[in-house]
Amino acid sequence: MKYSIIIPVFNRPDEVDELLQSLTHQQFKDFEVIVVEDGSLLKCDRVVEKYASQLDISYYLKENSGPGRSRNYGAERSRGDYLLILDSDCIVPEHYLMAIEQELQMQPCDAFGGPDRAHPSFTPVQRAISYSMTSFFTTGGIRGGKRKLDKFYPRSFNMGVRREVYEQLSGFSGMRFGEDIDFSIRIFKGGYACRLFPDAWVYHKRRTDFRKFFKQVHNSGIARINLYKKHPESLKLVHLLPALFVVGVTSLLLASVYFPICALLILLYALLVFVDASVSFADVRVGALSVVAAFVQLFGYGTGFLRAWWHRCVRGNGEMEAFRKNFYQ
Repeated sequence: MKYSIIIPVFNRPDEVDELLQSLTHQQFKDFEVIVVEDGSLLKCDRVVEKYASQLDISYYLKENSGPGRSRNYGAERSRGDYLLILDSDCIVPEHYLMAIEQELQMQPCDAFGGPDRAHPSFTPVQRAISYSMTSFFTTGGIRGGKRKLDKFYPRSFNMGVRREVYEQLSGFSGMRFGEDIDFSIRIFKGGYACRLFPDAWVYHKRRTDFRKFFKQVHNSGIARINLYKKHPESLKLVHLLPALFVVGVTSLLLASVYFPICALLILLYALLVFVDASVSFADVRVGALSVVAAFVQLFGYGTGFLRAWWHRCVRGNGEMEAFRKNFYQ
């Protein structure tokens, strides 16, 4: 068995259905699928049954323990030489596994990951959120890619790792958020070869409205400080940019009361995002919504980062003590 695709899921049977359907169309066929139900109330067992005759698929139900430990649970029951980690809210194009196979044939490596795109079926809000998470003008430049501000760290929505490496590193940690970056950091620390596979992209839905999106990126900002506490060397200047954006925009808004010209800087940034997103999607509605998504993302991440810095670095609270409500419910 070449590849084991591991999918942790929590209350998302409809999304799992879309992902499994897309896996039935893969050009490369030597793979198995392992679905790990992480204590869901809305189970996807019947969805998995639909694909029993089309996929080499296994289904496991376990108590809730978070995505990292659920991936470890699936990995322990897998047979593949490479473990591929996908989030349940992804859809893969038919060339996905073939692109991975070709990259590994051309230049083997120990771990890898791919980018994400917006599916044609996405709503304008979902496309705007996708833009804000991939654009160089937001934190897309931090996340890695052809245009990037930091080296590429595979993330759990689209990540692959050689089985021996996964086992050597004992898989994912018990962190409830940021566990994928923690794993990637340990891959680099272990001296393993890791790179981006640009053609092994997936469609990634993420959140469907701005309120849920804010909560997601706010937790990402918190996770960055938690990662810093665990791996101090992992914090780079680029990770401070969203927090600086929050401070800068807030200062400009306050200053604009006396100096209206200060508001022009904010408007210029909004115009830049609007034009770039409108051209990228050929839709001015998405362009307008992308302005909202960009500010939600940067303020969400930035405020989470500042909040975690205060609680963990200034007050000295532990991860569970400071953020049990965010991560442990």
